Amino acid sequence: MKLKHCAFLPAMALVAGAAWSQGTSTVYGLIDLGLVHESGGPNGASATKLTSGVSAGSRLGFRGTEDLGGGLSAFYTLEMGLNADTGTLGQGGLAFGRQSLVGLQGRFGSLSLGRQYTPVALIQAETDAFSTGLAGTSANLISAGGAGGNNRMDNTVRYAYVAKSGWTADVVYGLGETPGDSSARRQFGGAIGYVSGPVYVKLGHHNANSAASVPARITFLGAKYDFGMATAHFNYVVNKGSAVFGLVNADSRDVLLGVSVPVGPGRFMASYIRKNDRTAANHDANQLALGYTHALSKRTSLYASIARTDNNAPAGSATGFYRVGNATEQGLGDKATNIGIRHAF
Repeated sequence: MKLKHCAFLPAMALVAGAAWSQGTSTVYGLIDLGLVHESGGPNGASATKLTSGVSAGSRLGFRGTEDLGGGLSAFYTLEMGLNADTGTLGQGGLAFGRQSLVGLQGRFGSLSLGRQYTPVALIQAETDAFSTGLAGTSANLISAGGAGGNNRMDNTVRYAYVAKSGWTADVVYGLGETPGDSSARRQFGGAIGYVSGPVYVKLGHHNANSAASVPARITFLGAKYDFGMATAHFNYVVNKGSAVFGLVNADSRDVLLGVSVPVGPGRFMASYIRKNDRTAANHDANQLALGYTHALSKRTSLYASIARTDNNAPAGSATGFYRVGNATEQGLGDKATNIGIRHAF
């Protein structure tokens, strides 16, 4: 739904020749609900539930642009996460926990301020065969690189540029805003890459300090190539202290191999992830996943997926036991199946 508006003053205040810029705002959203069965948890625990945001987080958003002339425009995004199964807010109850930003864009690129995604998180979502959703999400084993594994960062200044040739650049800096210690909770990162036609290659890095200014670092190479009949997906990740749903891994190398195959109105996905834990604990893990989405229309689709993770740590372990979740949940155990529906508006 689009709402067009024009800034104006009452007739008494108008002067001859005055011109006012015109902008466009859009209200949009996504409702995703699915049945989830999880098993292989501590003491053999299992659960079946109705979950919001299985393939992608349910949301309500507002975005818009205003032409300022001379090739310059202003833009904004306000996006709240929703738990459609209960009618509550996502992201811990934040009003606009998914995104909250405003900025300027032009031939120089774009400059934005606010709560935004990390560059590494964007690479991960764009190169995962499951788009970091469903049971096969790569986020089950690979961190998005933000503080505590969070794929978003607060108090952020971002500069992004996309050249006509396909080269891209993305730089972010997040102020920690801790009195007396400017480095505490500070984040910074960036990505460079090439995206043109069937080719996608990006290299990103993110550094996030804790309250004690202890850094978590992640370097992420993401690539995919569209062969027409299928798209190949690849990740290679160097993780130094970043987290996956609260599980901090001090040193690991993570590799993803995936494929997505369009078939009529549907798409099959498969991926294999290997986490090589280089610490003395040796909490290695592997994940194998299969999935399918079927488009009923441009806005409505059905989905199903299944995944299993093999851990080199026992269920219930405080560290190293990685679970099969989905786009919004960590999951209960090392196996999960999903089936559901999503509708965009």
